Amino acid sequence: MRADEFFALPPSLQAFAAHFSAEAPVWDWIKAIKSAVTDLKGNTSERELPPGVVVEGEVWLDPTVKLPGHATLIGPAYIGAGTEIRPGAYVRGNVIVGAGAVLGNSCEFKNCLLLDGVQVPHFSYVGDSVLGNKAHLGAGVILSNLRLDQAEVLVHLPDRLAATGLRKMGAILGDAAEVGCNAVLQPGTLLGPRALVMPTLAFGGYLPAGQLAKGRTSVVVIPRRD
Repeated sequence: MRADEFFALPPSLQAFAAHFSAEAPVWDWIKAIKSAVTDLKGNTSERELPPGVVVEGEVWLDPTVKLPGHATLIGPAYIGAGTEIRPGAYVRGNVIVGAGAVLGNSCEFKNCLLLDGVQVPHFSYVGDSVLGNKAHLGAGVILSNLRLDQAEVLVHLPDRLAATGLRKMGAILGDAAEVGCNAVLQPGTLLGPRALVMPTLAFGGYLPAGQLAKGRTSVVVIPRRD
């Protein structure tokens, strides 16, 4: 499962391109996030922040980032152009966000990469995950990132179990993938481009591109709209 089967790093994040190989196993992008921001220099001292926005560590905000009245931003973190941060958002380190994204109210983000146009608007947890361009999480979606036995996360592919070398791994969402409200994605979930998970499901494993998960084993093909 190569990264380029799910998404491409957009121009807005080309400064990090050396860390994210298109040919690498897609879960290796999670491993690369920390090293990509290790030497990041913050710029929040150059901007007047709302009094309720707390910043700790190295946080780089594009000048066009929309800030709320209150949020917590812990670095290292990079937030790209035109991104909207909503009230109560909690950025908890090792976070990279591209252009035009939404970091929603009362949402937590930790060790994750969000490409351009990602929308996580309400009450979600995104940890140890990668969300492709224009991926969307409905309200209350949780990307679970730790097995109950705390063992290595294995990815359930159609023909095998793939070892990731990760104790913590949330989900990988391809470009334009969608997850419905109050769904939970189990550790190591892969959603291909344009894959959809219906609301309230607890879904795990691999959902190929352009397919819809209606239940744990109920999958239908979505007609392409060009």
